[in-house]
Amino acid sequence: MYLNTRLGLTQPLTALYGYNNIRSSYKQAKLDYERSQKQLKRAELNLNYSVSSAFYRVLSVQKALEISKLNLERQQQAFDVATQKFKAGLIKEVDALQMEVDLAEARNSYDVAIINQTSSQNAFKELIGIEFSDSVIINSELKYDVVVVDLDKAISSALENRLEIREQEIQIELSKLNIKRQRSQGMIQSDLVAYYQKIGVSQPANVGYDIALNNSWTDFRNRPQNYGVGLNISVPIIDWGENKSRVNAAKARLKQTEYNQESVRRSIEGEVRNLVSDFNSSLKRLQLLEKNVAVAEKSFEITRQRYADGDIDSQALALERDRLNNAYNSHLSAYISYQLMLSDLMRKTFYDFQNDKPLI
Repeated sequence: MYLNTRLGLTQPLTALYGYNNIRSSYKQAKLDYERSQKQLKRAELNLNYSVSSAFYRVLSVQKALEISKLNLERQQQAFDVATQKFKAGLIKEVDALQMEVDLAEARNSYDVAIINQTSSQNAFKELIGIEFSDSVIINSELKYDVVVVDLDKAISSALENRLEIREQEIQIELSKLNIKRQRSQGMIQSDLVAYYQKIGVSQPANVGYDIALNNSWTDFRNRPQNYGVGLNISVPIIDWGENKSRVNAAKARLKQTEYNQESVRRSIEGEVRNLVSDFNSSLKRLQLLEKNVAVAEKSFEITRQRYADGDIDSQALALERDRLNNAYNSHLSAYISYQLMLSDLMRKTFYDFQNDKPLI
């Protein structure tokens, strides 16, 4: 029977002056973890933007339904007035017929708006994961906060937190590790080896297992231990310049990544500058169109009264009604554009300007 116990240790000395594989693997794992965190946050912001877009689509369709209903009511009133004036002989038949056509168009627009609302609500329910039988009630009052965006803060936050830039930085770090690893392939490789060993042997034959095991154990305890320390060295002699070429290729890839990083930084800075400029313009446009709605409503009421008094014809009333509807729709479009730009600005700068706080 033969008993053998051996403990060995091998320590690569190359890690002390060349490439430390364990340390490099640990650093790479940290970089991968950081990248995953930023990817997760970016996915959350993209999801937030997608839900916001769907929400404002529902709001847009709902508000369009309200505008269509209001237009139908106003057109019904105008039709009633036109009918009475025609019966009294105050207007021509063609004007009364035109009012009837306008009423039919208003009623058709209202029916289409109802269908669009149902479709948009179903799409929104599917996106957020609720049952189609559940109700979705949205406050259609177009309130908003005036958000002031600091351009320098938006740019610095984007350059600091955007995943595209950090991915380039991580790739640069990995390229540097790859250069170090490749360069170490041309260095002298050395390992420190140490071991401790004890052996026990039982020679007699034709004995039972218990006796053989006991004899081996006794010999194992009495036999002196073996131990040793050694140094293994591997010296590269000739590789015909292969390793040097590989190192140069790795350096070239690193340089290319650095150029790409600068290009990405400039691209992101330009994107944020344009986005902030568009956002500020959308705020001014929203405030202007908000005033236009009030003016258009007042103008329409005056025009409707003038039509009832017989001062203008139906064509002038229809023109003013179209102007009012355009004011409503333009204001709604500007409101939704402003809100979506605010959400887009948040996901592209990783900064919540509405609450004035960073997201990470």
